[in-house]
Amino acid sequence: MLPGLEPAELPADAVEIGRVLGAWGIKGWIKVLPYSASPEALFSSKRWFLLPSERGGKPAFEGTVLLRIKESREHSDSVVASAHDIADRDAAEALKGARIFVPRSSFPTPQEGEYYWVDLIGLAVVNREGQALGEVTDLMATGPQQVLVIGYEEAGKQLERLVPFVDAYVDSVDLEAKRITVDWQLDY
Repeated sequence: MLPGLEPAELPADAVEIGRVLGAWGIKGWIKVLPYSASPEALFSSKRWFLLPSERGGKPAFEGTVLLRIKESREHSDSVVASAHDIADRDAAEALKGARIFVPRSSFPTPQEGEYYWVDLIGLAVVNREGQALGEVTDLMATGPQQVLVIGYEEAGKQLERLVPFVDAYVDSVDLEAKRITVDWQLDY
């Protein structure tokens, strides 16, 4: 195990938000690929939980470890971060491929009408007539807008509907009721 990494238990509300790409510079900074275009969750938490890459290879650690962050900031299309006890390039490079998790409870509070993707996954989607369209299984960024990927079953087959996540089609999002109401028909 790398010095400075302590074994930890993954929080129950942990969300995977990025991956370590490797070292950045010579002073132990790491370069991170965030899974969001707005990596506020990376910046809001000073405690990152790391799991080894699922891609194989010989990991520098086993199980879940805690990485205490001193500083993080955006850099081009990625994020760079400095951690306590990761003092040199070799230690930072050893983390390459590690998956980064933070507790959902440490995310910044979204503005009115804004939602974290992770909060939308699993919500039931119904149209204005109350017909069930399926359940949100994913979201896609298509450039100008996000798109809800709604999974449903028909004639024993798993199918998907794609609904733009824009005001023109989304009437309401009720996180407490775990429901999204849309202006969309079954045959679209």
